[in-house]
Amino acid sequence: MRPSQLCPRIQVAIAIMLKAVILIGGPQKGTRFRPLSFEVPKPLFPVAGVPMIQHHIEACAQVPGMQEILLIGFYQPDEALTRFLEAAQQEFNLPVRYLQEFVPLGTGGGLYHFRDQILAGGPEAFFVLNADVCSDFPLSAMLAAYRRQPHPFLLLGTTANRTQSLNYGCIVENPQTHEVLHYVEKPSTFVSDVINCGIYLFSPEALKPLRDVFQRNQQDGQFCLPPGEDSLGLWPGAGTIRLEQDVFSALAGQGQIYVHLTDGIWSQIKSAGSALYASRLYLGQYQLTHPERLAKHTPGGPRIRGNVYIHPTAKVAPSAVLGPNVSIGEGVTVGEGVRLRESIVLHGATLQEHTCVLHTIVGWGSTVGRWARVEGTPNDPNPNDPRAHMDSESLFKDGKLLPAITILGCRVRIPAEVLILNSIVLPHKELSRSFTNQIIL
Repeated sequence: MRPSQLCPRIQVAIAIMLKAVILIGGPQKGTRFRPLSFEVPKPLFPVAGVPMIQHHIEACAQVPGMQEILLIGFYQPDEALTRFLEAAQQEFNLPVRYLQEFVPLGTGGGLYHFRDQILAGGPEAFFVLNADVCSDFPLSAMLAAYRRQPHPFLLLGTTANRTQSLNYGCIVENPQTHEVLHYVEKPSTFVSDVINCGIYLFSPEALKPLRDVFQRNQQDGQFCLPPGEDSLGLWPGAGTIRLEQDVFSALAGQGQIYVHLTDGIWSQIKSAGSALYASRLYLGQYQLTHPERLAKHTPGGPRIRGNVYIHPTAKVAPSAVLGPNVSIGEGVTVGEGVRLRESIVLHGATLQEHTCVLHTIVGWGSTVGRWARVEGTPNDPNPNDPRAHMDSESLFKDGKLLPAITILGCRVRIPAEVLILNSIVLPHKELSRSFTNQIIL
């Protein structure tokens, strides 16, 4: 039976069938996220109260016609990841599956390796989202743009200032048609103030250029095989495909890649400091998307200033002052007189009476003693530049730790009446004195 002979309702269902792929990477990545990534895979790190990639999944689940969400990476499928997948499937009533790469395959290699799973059921198109970005995810707007002008690749773009654009993939577009005319990943000189957000919408045809890259890699790899090896054997590196360099740069200007610009929130989450900034952005979004997640000031409760998330199991003393931009995790205890702002407090941590915690991430099960002060230095984008983003500079300069947010690893114990400033404390440390601008091993 031809599609034209199907009833209208079935034809509509076929036309709007969509999928989403979230690229979650693996344990060899995220080194700038340590020591927080020691405890959970980076994509499961809580940002604004929920795992980082739950924001992606929530956005995908709201797109009409979404049939399945696939996670691709090379993390081992441990208990935490399995629990998260089961909970996500139940909450969003969608299949959410993890496809594990046998080796790291780059930003495009996993898409090609699992192409049969992605194309199963004949989706009209599929979203591809990098896990380490924070965004309001304008997926419906991208889908509308794609349907007005179908092409294999649609990239989400935003603007950056001239200096920071060098840290991203830069896009030169035709301002009338939005075709990508030129693409350069992290150029050495200024190319464009339009940058790649790491959020895409691909048609099934987009997998053909990935196949071409794979075949070219395989052909080139034959020359790398040791003498005596079967020249027909697969070269292990053939499956590694970089979307940005191998596909976007090569196909720009050929009428296959287009860009959809957004002025919504967007930031990368490469370091702990950027996770804290992303938490602030998402907490602000909750005013529109999830007002039920924001704590409200109530008689007899703690004083709430600005946007604050408190897990229902947390115990917060009435005299505590929280906010703005605070996220308090499961089972956290916040004592009397605590002052907490611009911080994330993770599962099971305890802030004893009259502590002051500013610009800090407090790790799982850590304890901050009475009258202690734990403070970091924010590295926020320039508030006077609407196109500024988080800097992704190194934590070190001339062998010294630069001022940044303070991070307490899991099960750290901070004694009473000490100061911890601009420091990173590795897990399971019990301190006995104050520290400033140090990594405490």
